[in-house]
Amino acid sequence: MKFRPIQFVLVVLLAAASAAPGKITPQQAAQLPPPATGKVQFTRDIKPIFEASCIKCHGRGKDRGGFSLETREAFLKGGDSGVAASAGQSAESHLIELVAGFDPEKIMPEKGTKLTPKQIGLLRAWIDQGLPWDEGVNFAKPPPNNLTPRQPKLPAATAGLENPIDRLLQPYFVVHKVKPAPPIDDRAFARRVYLDVIGVLPSPEELAAFLSDKGGDRRERLVKRLLADNPRYATHWLSFWNDLLRNDYRGAGYIDGGRAQISIWLYSALAKNMPYDQFVAQLINPNGETAGFTKGIVWRGTVNASQTPPIQAAQNISQVFMGVNLKCASCHDSFINDWTLADAYGLASVYSNDVLEMYQCDKPTGKKVGVKFIFPQLGEINAGPKAERTKRLAEIITSPQNGRLTRTIANRIWARFLGRGLVDPVDEMDSASWNSDVLDWLAEDLAANGHDLKRTMQWILTSRAYQMPAISMDEQKHPDFVFTGPTVRRMSAEQFRDALGALTGVWPGAPAAAFDLTAGVVVDPKDDKLMPKSAQWIWATPKANELALAQTVYFRKTVTLDAIPATAFATFAADNTARLLVNGKEVAKATDWTKPKVADLRPHLQKGANVFAIAAVNHTKANKPPPANVPPKEADANSGGLIFYAQLRDGARALDFVSDGSWQSRTNDEKGWETAAFTNAAAWPPAVALGDLTLQPWAAQDFAGKFKGALAMGLSHEPTRASLVAADPLALALGRPPREQVSTTRPSAATTLQALELTNGDTLAKLLKRGAENKAVAGTTARDLVTQLFRQALGRPPTAVELKLSQDLVGEPVQKEGVEDLLWSLAMLPEFQLIY
Repeated sequence: MKFRPIQFVLVVLLAAASAAPGKITPQQAAQLPPPATGKVQFTRDIKPIFEASCIKCHGRGKDRGGFSLETREAFLKGGDSGVAASAGQSAESHLIELVAGFDPEKIMPEKGTKLTPKQIGLLRAWIDQGLPWDEGVNFAKPPPNNLTPRQPKLPAATAGLENPIDRLLQPYFVVHKVKPAPPIDDRAFARRVYLDVIGVLPSPEELAAFLSDKGGDRRERLVKRLLADNPRYATHWLSFWNDLLRNDYRGAGYIDGGRAQISIWLYSALAKNMPYDQFVAQLINPNGETAGFTKGIVWRGTVNASQTPPIQAAQNISQVFMGVNLKCASCHDSFINDWTLADAYGLASVYSNDVLEMYQCDKPTGKKVGVKFIFPQLGEINAGPKAERTKRLAEIITSPQNGRLTRTIANRIWARFLGRGLVDPVDEMDSASWNSDVLDWLAEDLAANGHDLKRTMQWILTSRAYQMPAISMDEQKHPDFVFTGPTVRRMSAEQFRDALGALTGVWPGAPAAAFDLTAGVVVDPKDDKLMPKSAQWIWATPKANELALAQTVYFRKTVTLDAIPATAFATFAADNTARLLVNGKEVAKATDWTKPKVADLRPHLQKGANVFAIAAVNHTKANKPPPANVPPKEADANSGGLIFYAQLRDGARALDFVSDGSWQSRTNDEKGWETAAFTNAAAWPPAVALGDLTLQPWAAQDFAGKFKGALAMGLSHEPTRASLVAADPLALALGRPPREQVSTTRPSAATTLQALELTNGDTLAKLLKRGAENKAVAGTTARDLVTQLFRQALGRPPTAVELKLSQDLVGEPVQKEGVEDLLWSLAMLPEFQLIY
């Protein structure tokens, strides 16, 4: 169809008419509230209306429909629909037409409470009186809170107020008329700080040692000692960071490769206390180990445009490291804060392979957006290659000018330890802090001291503020929050499960990932307790450390035990891999000789003869397993060796044994070689001892230090903790998130699901039943057992009444059913489940 000139003119006029604001008819004008009488004052009368009903869409950087009222000039300019109002003509103003609601499809504000007749009358009077606007008043986006570095002045120290946090809080307490309560006693402090730093209850022995310490600085020394316990610290804080970094061991995205774990890197980074700025930089500008955080989940099926991987990266980075919620702004200009769709897409563009088109409420806008950080005042990002963009973003976020990074993490740690952040909620760092001096000082101290998070933790944990008695938030007597002490907190799902493990002796199975559990372990190489015997590298042929064929070598050793020892761990490694079997059953695999494997032997041991069998594989020069059923080639020969240390301890007895010439070896196995029933053991020649831990080429990579670190792990016999395994039904019911989205806090309110799981859940029931079987040992008196369980669970002996009731419950002699009932009773106590 062809348009004739007159038809074209008509179409243009009709289109313009449909886009132009409607004119108020005389009948509608008669229905309008009359203009207010008297002189209108903008700040008093009009500003509150704009702030309550208009600026969410038309102020603070937002100009929905092309209309902004940030300044008088912007207001007078109007928007896509034309001029909003003309001075002296309120009855004909588009603004009045919209707020009056004559067209239900175009009533303003679209969301929230509609304007009252009185408010409309004030707007009419303001327009009729010439649109006066007080000088200096605007609705522009305010300067962001907690962004610019600021060093507060630190009050002088006085007796009892040496900690900088307490010195800064003292004026706050005076202003709010708060008299800080005396610190909690040593027993409660130890329980609180053990759970907060390493996630487990103090053992009765650890607690007794602390309580017997009469030094005036015993609390400070305990905090330092716990923070220096790198493996247990990393294991505990792994849950915190898994939640934040949406990292887990299974779940959406892992099967199809749309998601990647960062578990191994994360554990090692925590164990080694990687400086926080480096930690953040490696996540934002990812390498092969850290790409899982920004990679995002590739959701199946139809997915909203606000959930594409680049948008996920923008949401997660802004939330975790900057305390900014971009989720609403990823779909449209946010209604709950000042962030816009352009802000979200600008940051998402850093991780996009193509120029992004903005989608508003899942509809394409046709508008492209350039690359930018959400706080452009911190620096620009050029639209270069993706690798350069991510590198530049990491530089901006970790730059000294970005005070938000350190304030966000300092606030998260404070909230973790005291139950409520200095800024609350913790993901709304644009809000003001209830004590900006404390937040700023912690952040600046973190930045000035190598971004050492443990230092920040130490300041908080040794403060008087942390050591005050815990209160319930229901006890808060002020209408607005006033800090009067830490809040009572529930154990996390992992803390609860680990506390049950210590109480019952029932722990989860093997870790869900190949964690380097020796990372961060500090050992004294001269400590004879680590290696009372000298382990040797062994192989089937001499000088295998120089050249050995690429093949599998089989090893055997029989050890006779008169009883199963109290603890039994093996540490072993092979160049390149090895499989350990005990009495015919596979116990563990060592897949990387640079990371010695620690394995719990005790469940596999028996009284009498025990056969330790190892199949060790020397890879080709290309670091590939030798092909099966193919004779080894001389050209593939390279260094090969196995080293093994078994720590068998029973009280004061050390029954250790090591790899040495007493082992047997050969290069082809025989059926049944890994069991005691094997009858051809005499035909196996002795293994060749090559040399000790200092033997090259392995010593060149500090293998001795790593092996001794692994031995120290075995001696500590740390069981597998809940944070290292996938969630079970009990953990999920108790609030462990699925981690498909960032989770910066866990719900504190009890739920019906939790009540059901804690009373009738199969997971907990089986755990406590097995625990009763462990504890109901023949010969143990009811009194001793009850006392032991109370000390482990509650850090104290039972009262006289508790002892009598518990003894009656478990029976004499001890009955498994009674022990199970007692375990249920202890596990359900608020004294057990709460951090108080």
